[in-house]
Amino acid sequence: MNRSLQHAQKLKEEIVDFVYDAEGELAIALETYAAQHSGRERHDIKAQNLMIDTFVLQGKVGQQTPLEIFLAENPQLTPEERVLLSGWSKSFLGLFEVIECVGEQFKLMNWLTAKSYLVIWDEASGDPELSRLKPGEIILARIAPLNENQWMFLGSGILKGKLGKPKLAIVIGEFKKNYKEFLYSDAPELLEESWESVAEYHQEFVSFFGQDQISLSGYQLNKKLNELYEQFNQKRLAAAGIDQSKSLRELAEEAGNDAEDLKTAALESGATEQEIAKVLESKTLMVMPKVELPDEIKKADEVTVFSHPRWGQLFLPNYTAFIELLKIPTPENTPQLETKVRKYLKEPQFNYYIWQQLKQEASLGLEQILKQVLEQPDFSLEPDLDKILLQYDKPSEPDLPEIASVPRHLDDLFKEALTQIQKSKPKSKTTAKKSKGFQ
Repeated sequence: MNRSLQHAQKLKEEIVDFVYDAEGELAIALETYAAQHSGRERHDIKAQNLMIDTFVLQGKVGQQTPLEIFLAENPQLTPEERVLLSGWSKSFLGLFEVIECVGEQFKLMNWLTAKSYLVIWDEASGDPELSRLKPGEIILARIAPLNENQWMFLGSGILKGKLGKPKLAIVIGEFKKNYKEFLYSDAPELLEESWESVAEYHQEFVSFFGQDQISLSGYQLNKKLNELYEQFNQKRLAAAGIDQSKSLRELAEEAGNDAEDLKTAALESGATEQEIAKVLESKTLMVMPKVELPDEIKKADEVTVFSHPRWGQLFLPNYTAFIELLKIPTPENTPQLETKVRKYLKEPQFNYYIWQQLKQEASLGLEQILKQVLEQPDFSLEPDLDKILLQYDKPSEPDLPEIASVPRHLDDLFKEALTQIQKSKPKSKTTAKKSKGFQ
């Protein structure tokens, strides 16, 4: 029995009860947060508990989190309890593989970042399903620091079981889609590097094509993008002086630096032996994933591509023809335009940035068609468009684009998973369609 863990679990239950019992701004914030996150893939009690835990720690009521409000309204909390609860601001949601089970302690690896954690659990106060966890199994869970060396499960986890590489790749893809705000949440430096890679690739795109907007046939575009991808990846690796197949230890020895000398120098600088060993054996490298274009794009007569340092690359088949029709709507083409505009509203790939291009290139026609589609005769682009786009889940800030760099272990997983899928397909005389990948 771990008394500190049991006490931490009791405090966590008190915070959740505090949130559920709240009225006023806190209750409204919870209701709003739940509505905004209701589209995720699960709707059972475990998914609900996960959502509540996330709201408690990261939701906002004005400028405060519910946890901060709880701390402010409970002056009887001891200094030790305040230190513990304040430390939960470092908690995060991850997709973990169980590496080892020793009694009521698990060694977990977050698949998104390859970082490892010692997590303790107590059957008397924790989720009884956790007793079923075995090495090699995957669990979606939120963990929080219990002390300097150990972490705890914060609420219920969702067990995924043992997964082969294709299924694991799919589950990681689902995490990126449904919990995108928690991508690399325990390694913000990886997230920063991913965003930087989007800007770098945009610059490479502009240098390669000579501009940030192009129109080509789908066939030509696919061919050119493959050339650009290879050129960009090789340039990044060459600039870093990195051989992907080798660890830092191997690279150091090739360069004439003995690993033991590096270790001695690092110890003198204040690093721990554990930190040094991890760095010397690390092969972590951020690489650009190869994004496969869907058949709709590859087979299109014309595809327009917009490139942006934050939004990445956006692919629009037959965009030029659409714009020409939209500039001067007529009774004859209005039904066709209404269908197209509805598609642009409903489908997520036609994001905020694309709508700004439509507004810039064909504002009068776009406004006229939207009045009819929305059945709002007083609709005006300038004050109303952004509000409509929010209603269709098209915020003005981008999500991390698919072209963003990923840790090499994820890129390797996606490639191995794709190879396994292709090997398992039955051979036939007809050409099989290519997979779109896992990004």
